[in-house]
Amino acid sequence: MRQICSAIIFATISIHAFAEPSADVVYNLKGSVAKIHTVTNSGGHGVGSGVVVAENHIATNCHVLANANGINATALGETFTPVAIQEDWRHDICILRFEYLPLKPAVLGGDEPPQYEQSVFSIGFPGGPPKPLTTYGNIKALYPLDDGFIIRTSASFVLGASGSAIFDDQGKLLGLNTFKSPGHNGFFYGVSVKWVRQLLTTPENSHISQPGAPFWDAPEDQRPYLMRVVLPAQNEEWSDLKNIAQAWANKEPNNAEAYYYLGMAQQNLGETEQAQRQYQQAVKLNPRHAASLLALGKIAAKQGNQAEVQRLTLLLKDLDSEAVEELKVQ
Repeated sequence: MRQICSAIIFATISIHAFAEPSADVVYNLKGSVAKIHTVTNSGGHGVGSGVVVAENHIATNCHVLANANGINATALGETFTPVAIQEDWRHDICILRFEYLPLKPAVLGGDEPPQYEQSVFSIGFPGGPPKPLTTYGNIKALYPLDDGFIIRTSASFVLGASGSAIFDDQGKLLGLNTFKSPGHNGFFYGVSVKWVRQLLTTPENSHISQPGAPFWDAPEDQRPYLMRVVLPAQNEEWSDLKNIAQAWANKEPNNAEAYYYLGMAQQNLGETEQAQRQYQQAVKLNPRHAASLLALGKIAAKQGNQAEVQRLTLLLKDLDSEAVEELKVQ
């Protein structure tokens, strides 16, 4: 997988009790995933992950298949060769069709939109092991893109997990792990199952045509704002981050993430009052925005406002236990 680079008025938070997946759910879903192997034009080999999304159809990331002149999938100790492909390079989703694929399709989710801090798990082949591995995490952010969204989770992945499935705790497919940001503290992003559903209805080709590149591989000034804020934030380039986040908020005034990053920049530039307003706006737009609640809690702690710290701690309690512990040490 390639790397890319005043008083607060809270809406009532509707907390859903997300139960961890049962062992049976995880075990059964391992029968719906496959390892994707490619041979490139230069003779190299590539490995990725995929998930069965319909009878005889496996979805993976298109970049797993880039420059391939040979593709196969392995599962249950067998090797399968695709006979056709459907491509959505813009969203980095490709669907391979096989004949007589003895794997059960996963149930496609997306009927209800996922929520911040919702628990999720992924099954794939990070590092290329012979058997699929499972990682667990939470949804940390959702970024609208086109008519779908990008999912950022805390379930980490490495080379070989591109195209691996992101499931909710009921075992419904929410998306595919796709790319991560640079650095040891990088973020992990996936693409929406909505685009998988749409792609299943499109015409197929007998070979890869590779029209264009994924959105995350576009020139820097053409990438979504969700990607353009990461490096300035990591490198503590607060003035640059402020400019990018302000432009993001101007373009997408209903996007909580834009206000969160604008608040982060302003806070680190010493503009605490303005930062509070941005975090408050993020929470107004999304009451489950744990990062903004935590930031407000830290500001309240520095101001000695223990009543506010306690109130924010209660709001965080059912969202992010790690954030609660972090607030306790302020």
